[in-house]
Amino acid sequence: MNNDTKDLKEILYSNFNLEEYLLSMMKNMMESLMKAELTELLKYEKYSYEGHHSGNSRNGFYTRDYETKYGKINDLKIPRDRNGEFEQQLIPPYQRRDCWLEDMIINMYAKGMATREIAALIERLYGNSYSAGTISNITDVALEEVKKWHESPLSRRYSVLFIDALSIKLRRDTVSNDSVYFIMGINEEGYREILDFFIGTNESAYVWEEQLRSLKKRGVVEVLLGVMDGLSGIEEAFGRVFPKADIQSCVVHKVRNSIKNVRKKDISAFITDLKAVYESPRLDVAKMALDDLAIKWGKIYPRVVDSWLKSDHLFTYFNYPESIRKAIYTTNWIERFNKEVRRITKTKDSLPNEEACEKLIYFKVTAYNSTWASKKLRGFLTAYDDLQEMFQQRYS
Repeated sequence: MNNDTKDLKEILYSNFNLEEYLLSMMKNMMESLMKAELTELLKYEKYSYEGHHSGNSRNGFYTRDYETKYGKINDLKIPRDRNGEFEQQLIPPYQRRDCWLEDMIINMYAKGMATREIAALIERLYGNSYSAGTISNITDVALEEVKKWHESPLSRRYSVLFIDALSIKLRRDTVSNDSVYFIMGINEEGYREILDFFIGTNESAYVWEEQLRSLKKRGVVEVLLGVMDGLSGIEEAFGRVFPKADIQSCVVHKVRNSIKNVRKKDISAFITDLKAVYESPRLDVAKMALDDLAIKWGKIYPRVVDSWLKSDHLFTYFNYPESIRKAIYTTNWIERFNKEVRRITKTKDSLPNEEACEKLIYFKVTAYNSTWASKKLRGFLTAYDDLQEMFQQRYS
C-alpha cells in the first residue's frame, strides 16, 4: 500500500476534513508540475552540479491564492528563476481561479436558463454575488465567436443543403414573432453540420437568397441538391444562387398540407395511398401509384390530387442513390434540430434582444456540430461513389 492510499484510508476512518485533504493534494500536484516546468527550462535538477555557472538558477517562489470548484487553494507556491525567463503554463498570468464557474454559467445559459435564474443559483451554491448583468457579460464572449463563425470558410462541396426556419418571440419595441433561418449541409464525405443561421423579422424568399449567397462567399461552390418546404419563391431563389443544383420539395410538408384538406374519415386511407407513391422503389412505380391515387381520389379531392400531379420538384429524390432517398425527400433532419432550439427558447416568454437570441442559438449550434462531426451518415457513405460521379458530371 503506497503512502497516498494509506493516508487516504486513515482520513476516511477519522474526522479529518476530506475537502481539505483533496485541496492539499491538488496544491502539491500543481506545485510539483510547476517545479518540473522550471527544471525543463533550466535543463538541470535542483542542487545538481550541472547548474554551476549555467547562467540561470532557481530563485525561490512567490505565492498566489487560487480558487477551484473544490475550494480555495491558499498560498500556492509558484517558482521563479533569477533571469525572469520562466513563465509557468499551468495557471494563466494574473488569473485567480480556473474557468469552471464561467463554463458552468455558459452551459446553463445554453440550456435555456435566464440570466437572473443563473445568478440566483450561483448565489445559493457558491455564495458569489453575480448579478444578471454579470452573467450576461460572461456569456457575451460568444458574440465575437458568433461573428467569426458566420464568416468562417466552408467546404467547397455539399451533397445536400437543407433549409428551414422557425418562429420565435423576440422583444424589440414590442414582443413580436421573428424567424430564425437555418441551413444544414451534408458534405461530400457524409458529415452534417449547421452551416449558418440568421435572425430576421419574417421568413421570405428574399432573405433566404441573401443567406445562400453568404454561403458562396464562404467557399460553397458545388451543391447537388437543396431540400426545402413550399415557401413561395424559395425554389427560384435557391436556383439563382446554385443554378446547377437540383431542388427537392419536402414530401412530409406536402403530406401534412394535403391532409388538412381531406375529411377525417378519409385520412387513414388517403395516407396509405400516398405512401404507396412516395415510398415506391422506383420513379416509374411511383407514377403508377400516383395514377391510381388520381383515379381513386381525383373526383373527391381534385385540388389535393392535382397539386401532387403538377408538382415540379416532388420526386427529385428518385434521381439519387436509394440509400439516401428517405433522408433527402424531407426536411426532417433540420426540423429535429429546430425543435431542440424551440425547446430552449420556449423556456422564456420572449428573448430580451437579438443578441441574447443569437448567443443562445450559437451555443446550441456549436454543441450539435461538435456531436455530428464524428458521425458519418451511413447512407451517404454507401452512396459516396455515385455522388462523386454526379459532382463530376455537373461541375467538371
